[in-house]
Amino acid sequence: MERVEFIDLHHLKEHGYDTLIFDLDNTLVGWRSKEMRPELMEWLKSAKNLGFKMCIVSNCVLRGRVRYFEKLLDIPAIPKAVKPRKKSFIAAIKMLNSRFGRTVVIGDQLFTDVLGGNRLGLLTILVLPVDKREFYATILQRTAEKLILFRMKKKGILHPLKAKIPKKMLQAKEGNL
Repeated sequence: MERVEFIDLHHLKEHGYDTLIFDLDNTLVGWRSKEMRPELMEWLKSAKNLGFKMCIVSNCVLRGRVRYFEKLLDIPAIPKAVKPRKKSFIAAIKMLNSRFGRTVVIGDQLFTDVLGGNRLGLLTILVLPVDKREFYATILQRTAEKLILFRMKKKGILHPLKAKIPKKMLQAKEGNL
């Protein structure tokens, strides 16, 4: 999946999901950025209108940064999550009065967001980072992630979730076939 806003909310609803847990940095916004893409804001609004419960679960230690987005988006947030540990994911699900089988974790990192969600049996969606700038420790993890993702793709176990792909991208992909 390329970006959060390409995820098909109706597809998730049809399959019984009603709760979305998001990573913050490089999933919803660029690292250290406070700029929200208008397309993402519209997608989040659609998610709310469809009745999705949402929470931000972030490893960011800057509590004020996480709280800023909590207020801006009117979505509860858990800073200093220490992902991939289970505790913050469980806290988010309890806070939202949701259930494990109805929860989706969306993030840009395999070793934090995806691993953390998978440890609890949650549906996980890996998106591409929205910015090239990253925390130095994350840069080191990306190399290992690329190797694992390459092997998963080669074995045919990396499956894209039905997504809304912009017509422009779809045409470009079809043209390359």
